[in-house]
Amino acid sequence: MQGSVHRPLVRPLVVALALCAAVSACGGTDGGPGGRPTILVTTSVLGDVVGNLVGDGADVEVLMPAGSDPHDFVPSAKQVASIRDADAVVANGAGFEQGLDDALSAAGAEGTDVFEAIDTVETIGDPVDPHFFTDPARMAVAARAILDHLTDRVDELDTDRVRQRGTDYVEALERLDADVEATLSAVPAARRKLVTNHDVFTYFADRYGFEVVGAVIPGGGTGGEPSAGELASLADTVTEEGVPAIFADASSPTKLADALADEAGTGIEVVELFTESLQPDDPEGDSYVDMVTANARRIAEALA
Repeated sequence: MQGSVHRPLVRPLVVALALCAAVSACGGTDGGPGGRPTILVTTSVLGDVVGNLVGDGADVEVLMPAGSDPHDFVPSAKQVASIRDADAVVANGAGFEQGLDDALSAAGAEGTDVFEAIDTVETIGDPVDPHFFTDPARMAVAARAILDHLTDRVDELDTDRVRQRGTDYVEALERLDADVEATLSAVPAARRKLVTNHDVFTYFADRYGFEVVGAVIPGGGTGGEPSAGELASLADTVTEEGVPAIFADASSPTKLADALADEAGTGIEVVELFTESLQPDDPEGDSYVDMVTANARRIAEALA
């Protein structure tokens, strides 16, 4: 059933946009006075989105290398300076880039235009869960807000051309949301239960009618480790709920998810998903659209 998803509606446009984004993300030589503006983006996920929104209308530079853990990233002195010098900065917000918080706050206080994408969407939790990007419907809302903000605030952008391009990409994200919903329609309501390596899919669950019944790593970050008692308790939950799969992070070791699967008993599959970063060495995770599409397919295949 997954092969029938309306992926062709999204893929041709995004491939074309990504090619242009790749050029701009490399940092051209005609930036600076009289050249293209520089837009600095904190994460690879948002960097791909912003690159597709503005194309070659700006030099899009991403602070965190693809594959890195945003919770642990600490900027260099050169990167801190680049934040202050950018024409605009797009961040996730809600403490997601914890190691960048001080640099972003200082740059904002000095007059740098810092835009936090999470401020534009309906959030979950108190404190706020920062992982809104696992829901492509919310990402479409954030992308439209980013587009409006950049075209209003960055004078050097070719506003008309960027607005048209950005609108096309927002519409692609909206189609992506519909495609994901179609893919997940294969999963019965009784099996829409997620156990993940860490607590990252709350927004995904909210959008598509799933329940997150547990996470291996306690808290919202990736740096913790469960106690033996916590792991045993979660293993009992997995067994009681009849969960057939545990979803791990493609960018992190799966040893904790594997340990949970062993603790819960035979027949539990460990499935890797793309979570907080692009994976440029994997064609299924090298763009935001690709990673969301792959995640939906893998979840559907594991739970249907």
